Amino acid sequence: MKILVAPLDWGLGHATRCVPVIREFLRQGAQVDLAVSPSFSPLYREMFPELKQVTAPSYNIVYPKHGFNMGLWLLKNSAHLNKVISYEHHYAEEMVRLHGYDLLLSDNRFGFYSKKARSIYMTHQCRIAFPPLLSCLEGIGVRWHRGIMKHFDEAWIPDLEQAPGYAGLLSHVKGIPVPVKFVGPLSRFSEMAPAAPVAEDDSQGFNVVAVVSGVEPARSQFENSLKKVLAQVPGRHAVILGKPAAEQKSWTEGNTCFYNHLGTEEFARTVGRARWVVSRGGYSTIMDMAYLGARCIFVPTPGQYEQVVLARSLSRAGYAVDISAKDFELQSLMQAMETQVALPKPPRENLLPLAVQEVLKKV
Repeated sequence: MKILVAPLDWGLGHATRCVPVIREFLRQGAQVDLAVSPSFSPLYREMFPELKQVTAPSYNIVYPKHGFNMGLWLLKNSAHLNKVISYEHHYAEEMVRLHGYDLLLSDNRFGFYSKKARSIYMTHQCRIAFPPLLSCLEGIGVRWHRGIMKHFDEAWIPDLEQAPGYAGLLSHVKGIPVPVKFVGPLSRFSEMAPAAPVAEDDSQGFNVVAVVSGVEPARSQFENSLKKVLAQVPGRHAVILGKPAAEQKSWTEGNTCFYNHLGTEEFARTVGRARWVVSRGGYSTIMDMAYLGARCIFVPTPGQYEQVVLARSLSRAGYAVDISAKDFELQSLMQAMETQVALPKPPRENLLPLAVQEVLKKV
């Protein structure tokens, strides 16, 4: 059984949440190859050094400096996206023809399907979130995404079937045109035990660990804001820059340690020994932090209203704190660190093995 897994290149989260899926396919005896962008390649070489990698088409996403709502951005850039989707589909068909893949798994890659191989589309964002003033356009986004999904044989949703789950209204949408399977929250840390809570006198732990992620220019803007604010916060801090393709190095500036990238185990240890974690509010990050038992402050990426919706929902439920990027400063961070929050623990039942077992029977 030959399988090709292809994560979208709009942020590292798509690559990391595919890790447990890859592990499960391998565990059940499948041969897995990876279609990845160059930025993801080092991560997968670290975690799956034995697996073959091929270079997948890139969407070359760069958001405007001040950010647009994701849904509106998709509408404005539909011509470019359609061109990439068309090329991506031809690429997928060619990979199946040349290498005989039985199954393609696309993590949010809109055109990565084949008429000659079973094709799975994995996404948590069945509804593309729009801000209140543009909510009348949300139906357009839902219909557009349904049009994408109808080319696949089934859709996997990394969330709980019972609403609201972790993604709320984003993942629980009626009228999806293909069979839907909820496979539970997915994280590369799902097989690790959460670290013990950090003691106040733990000299080896960090007061704040910040995780930088996403696409430019918002990624660098967040990095610069963190440097400025953490320099004023008492205690010892760490900033993980999320650059697996860059030279692996670390350095210290004042009270803050910087890491270009941390391997999976070291990342888990560092986050697990933090009193607080400050990060973007991407869905894959939320799943990772839930498995690591982190106490979180989310600063959604400007223009990605999906992150705003997720962070706001978790904040209202008392699971995390959210701060808008424009309000992220010393006072707002110190105030957030006085609250008591905790993400809900992932369920004990693992839905992924059954989903993999069932799809392998169909191929």
